Amino acid sequence: MFASLFGDKTKMVSEEHALPGSSVRPFVLPETHHVLGTPLEGPFPEGMQLATFGMGCFWGAERRLWQLPGVYSTAVGYAAGYTPNPTYEEVCSGKTGHNEVVRVVFDPAEIPYEALLRSFWEGHNPTEGMRQGHDAGTQYRSGIYVHSSSQRAAAEASRVAYGERLSAAGHPAITTEILDAGPFYFAEAYHQQYLAKNPGGYCGLGGTGVSCPIGVGGGG
Repeated sequence: MFASLFGDKTKMVSEEHALPGSSVRPFVLPETHHVLGTPLEGPFPEGMQLATFGMGCFWGAERRLWQLPGVYSTAVGYAAGYTPNPTYEEVCSGKTGHNEVVRVVFDPAEIPYEALLRSFWEGHNPTEGMRQGHDAGTQYRSGIYVHSSSQRAAAEASRVAYGERLSAAGHPAITTEILDAGPFYFAEAYHQQYLAKNPGGYCGLGGTGVSCPIGVGGGG
């Protein structure tokens, strides 16, 4: 996604040097999901839960996740940074600290969080640091942003289990960050469900080919 146009952005910006951002969202967001027809912002049905993942370019990551049974809605946006209400151009500058992420609204009665983790681990290469494939920069880092203590426990257990599988296959150590989910800022309207609107669009997402033992059969 054009990171090379902005130079080397593999160093995290400090909070004091981050862009100031805006107090309001600088664009109008669609009300519904382009594919699923469900609300992007809510309200969501009772019992739904949130999950947030960063796995490189959010176009391909979102498509992978909205296709899972039990996923009610997805949206792409920016998280784990400093700048409020950033624009895509600001995030691409490397001066907001944000990661490109997908926020998933899911029904835990239909799909356990561990199954989402499995799709996350198998859907990208979590060993590449501040890049994913040809996309280089802090916005492409691997990250799991947890919404509860149970999600944190499951995420950390999955990182250990998948790390062992990767190591056995000759891959380097996992670089995925696991942080509490902070503010989520929606990305611009044209980014939402981008690959459904542009089927021939760019997608640099690719996994390692190593299967994840977490989430098989709905268990951990």
